[in-house]
Amino acid sequence: MNISKHEQRVLHELALGGEIKFMRADNRKVKSVQCFTRDGFAFPACTLDVFTRLKDKRFIKSLQGGSYRITKLGNTSVRAQMNQR
Repeated sequence: MNISKHEQRVLHELALGGEIKFMRADNRKVKSVQCFTRDGFAFPACTLDVFTRLKDKRFIKSLQGGSYRITKLGNTSVRAQMNQR
């Protein structure tokens, strides 16, 4: 599957244990997102555009209204890097 460089970076952080927290607007749509690494640091590469593309491709998923995490499909789609091997 064709995944952009920004999507790859976000998926790598999520595969290592990161999460995406979000804020909803009054119409219940996601209005802002912020990605955090497993250490709790903010990861600036995750924008609302990247978030919607990952969500549309079903690489990330939210369980019971919580933060978004990587799915099994997203985990198999991400390319391996040295810190993941």
